[in-house]
Amino acid sequence: MQLKNYLRLLGVCVLSVAFMSWTINKIESAKEEKTTSEQNTLNKKHVLSIKYVYDSLRLNVQGLSQEAFDYAVQGFQKLDEDGLLNNDSVLTIIDFDQPSYRKRLYVIDVKNFKVLFNTLVAHGRNTGKEIAQFFSNTNESHKSSLGFYITEDTYNGSKGFSLKLKGLEKGINNNAYDRAIVMHGANYVSESFINAQGYIGRSHGCPAVPVELNKPIIQTIKNGSCLFIYNKTYRPSQDFHIG
Repeated sequence: MQLKNYLRLLGVCVLSVAFMSWTINKIESAKEEKTTSEQNTLNKKHVLSIKYVYDSLRLNVQGLSQEAFDYAVQGFQKLDEDGLLNNDSVLTIIDFDQPSYRKRLYVIDVKNFKVLFNTLVAHGRNTGKEIAQFFSNTNESHKSSLGFYITEDTYNGSKGFSLKLKGLEKGINNNAYDRAIVMHGANYVSESFINAQGYIGRSHGCPAVPVELNKPIIQTIKNGSCLFIYNKTYRPSQDFHIG
């Protein structure tokens, strides 16, 4: 009789422990789902707020096309959702639909609705003269590459203070490292060059910027922000699904 009571009591204890364990797991699972849901909601609100930046900052007046901006936001959203952005405060857009004598680089503070920089930026010498038309992912092509990049760390090289760029789109810009495609300053990216020849000088494919703005821009966008180079011919690579 005592053995039966003991076994009955043991069974009750086992069931109680199992029930408590199940309850704790359900609570923890619910917490995780809530946290994930809240994070997704925050991400969606963040991206939704970014979409209002174009109108609120009147970026169309500054020359940035709606299509370039829309692509940039879609790619930014993908990178943010994939957890690839260490710096989700700024979005950099280069609009190569505009001629090189226009200020076609935009560094946007997407959280505070500010254009931090709007300035000149070079394209590759074989991409065109004042108009960017031809793009490549091939070594020694001296052409620019379109698409989405993540900014990485800085270094001092032959072009001075420079920023490494990681191309994310296979067949479009993923050879950026091998091609040494970086952001750097260049004397030929200046108003004086525009006055002399009608357009700025050209690089070997790097998005070169004015010397006086080189360091401030790089310090702002370095270490894991999204940079997008646009032209009307751009279409996302098959492995980079946006939209």
